[in-house]
Formats: sequence, C-alpha cells, structure tokens
Amino acid sequence: MVLNKKYYIDKIRTLAREKNAVIFAHYYTYPEIQEIADFIGDSLALAQQATRVQANILVMCGVHFMGETMKILCPDKKVLIPDMAAGCSLADSCKAADLAAFKAQHPDHLVISYVNTTAEVKALTDIVVTSSNAKKIVDQLPNDAKIIFGPDHNLGSYINSVTGRNMVLWNGACHVHSRFSLEALLQLKKENPGVEVLAHPECKAPILAQSDVIGSTKALLEHTIQSPAKRFIIATESGILFEMQRACPDKEFIPVPPEVTEGVGCSCNECEYMRMNTLEKVYNCLLNESPEITVPDEIAQKAVISIQKMLQMS
Repeated sequence: MVLNKKYYIDKIRTLAREKNAVIFAHYYTYPEIQEIADFIGDSLALAQQATRVQANILVMCGVHFMGETMKILCPDKKVLIPDMAAGCSLADSCKAADLAAFKAQHPDHLVISYVNTTAEVKALTDIVVTSSNAKKIVDQLPNDAKIIFGPDHNLGSYINSVTGRNMVLWNGACHVHSRFSLEALLQLKKENPGVEVLAHPECKAPILAQSDVIGSTKALLEHTIQSPAKRFIIATESGILFEMQRACPDKEFIPVPPEVTEGVGCSCNECEYMRMNTLEKVYNCLLNESPEITVPDEIAQKAVISIQKMLQMS
C-alpha cells in the first residue's frame, strides 16, 4: 500500500506543471508510478518520445541505463532519475573494460549490444538493438558477418536460432527473466490447457520452447490487446500485468513464478531495481532536481552513433 498516495500525486503534478517537466515510466515500475506518468513504455520508446516533447526536465522512472539513453538522445535537457541506485543486472554483467578486452580478442567482429547497457558500452558498440528489432537488424547484415552480441546470452541465443547465425555471445543475463521456473510453467500449462504462453526473449531457451508467442514487452502487450483470447500465461517481469489489465479489464493474466532458490520463492517475478522508483522519490527528485543523469560528451558522442545506426535500420 502506498502511504499518502494522493498527497504525492497532487504534489508531483503541481511540480511538473511549475517546472515544465515530463514524467516517463517503464512498464516494470509500480502501478502508481505508471498512473502518474505522462508516457509509459519500454526504454527505447521512452527515450525516443523524450526527443519529441517540449520540456525543460525529463524524469525517467526506470533504471540508470534508461536515464543515460534518454540523456544521450536529449543532451540539452535535464534528465532526472528518482533513485540513482536503480541499476540493472544485465547492464552490470557487461563492463566497458571487459567488452573492450573482448573486442581486442575479436578484432574483425562487429559489436551488437542490447539497449540494456551502459553508455560506456554503447560507445564501444557498432549497433544497438532492442528485443523487438534485433532480428530485423541482424537479418540486414551480410551472411558472413562476424558478430559479437551482448550482453544478454538468452536473447542472443534466440536471435541465433531464428536467423541461422552463429554470433559470439556475451554471457550476461537479466536476473528476473532468467529465473522463471520451467516446472511451474509446465504445471500452469497442464492446469490451463489451450491457454497461450507469452514470453520475453530474455527468458532461457526451455521457457521459450514452451511458449506460443515470443516478443518484446510492448509486443506481448499488443498481442494481449489484439487477441480474442481471454486468458494468458505471462513469462516476463510482472509490472507489465498492470498495463495488460488496464488495457484488457475483461481478460486474465497468469504470471509464471520464479524458481525457488534456497527455499525462498514468490508468486511473481519483480525487478527490485524498478521497484526502487516510488512516488516519494519522484516527488523529491522533481523538488530538488536531483539526482541528475549526466553522460560525458566524449562517451555520448560515440554512443549516439550506435543508437542512430539502429534507428536507421529499424
């Protein structure tokens, strides 16, 4: 339960008007954060939307790399994040220094990096991709192209499988998407015969093999809206269930639970970093105009090239 929810919502809206600020929220944040946001979406869509708005301040309710991507695309705007400690296990799995060393071992390879990476990693990247456009972009490259794909090994494996490529994969993973329980999914399918399973390609291969629809968060949301089906089993971060339910109030969404680790389990998968965004923190960051995301010019100028290349190929 959110304490003083109405109080913070009123204060946030007032401050946003006074400071000409726009609030962005990722699908994986708390429902009350999505409710207060001017725009809701995945990380790249929000960053692109930020380039279109007339605002002095952009508040990115998500995780750190999302704020960086927004700042790279909007260098002249002040970008705030409610909690600077809101990181990303996937982005953390690929340090820029490690990638630079890996590139040196594969000097003839093109580097494709998932958008879930730091600005420093994007600066070492030739083309950034998202889960929705990775296949389309890889398909446009020469068949004999040598490619490093990182940092998500699960997504890279999936793209290899649907493109026939043999990309060299970085061994990183999203801690949320990699912990879905195959046993629990099989049990849910048994208990709900005929119900479609929707999964994000960051999930492990055994989960994807049991899925009917594989796609980005936005693609899964759009499928539930367009499908005549009334029930779905969902294997992605549970924050999207709020938007699915809001868009389809007459439908049921069943989350796949995580594996039990050391006797501890929960009924759904949540990213604790996304949950670091709270109404109180949104209010405070608007009030104090801090924490502010900054990206060194040298890094930003290199990173934006890899993002622009993606946009040209999408």
